[in-house]
Amino acid sequence: MADLKKGARITGAQRDKLAGDLKKKYEKGASIRALAESTGRSYGFVHRVLSETGVTLRGRGGATRTKKK
Repeated sequence: MADLKKGARITGAQRDKLAGDLKKKYEKGASIRALAESTGRSYGFVHRVLSETGVTLRGRGGATRTKKK
């Protein structure tokens, strides 16, 4: 992952490259939280960048509330 300073503004080609890297990792199964931690960015930042790239975000998962048959 690129060497990013915490809180630094990321624009232009650097943002495009980061977005591409995040998209590939997310599509391979990495969670948004894991990506945020590995890049030193916030969950919201990673979520926004993924949304901008057109990725279909996965559901939250967890227990469902349907009755057992």
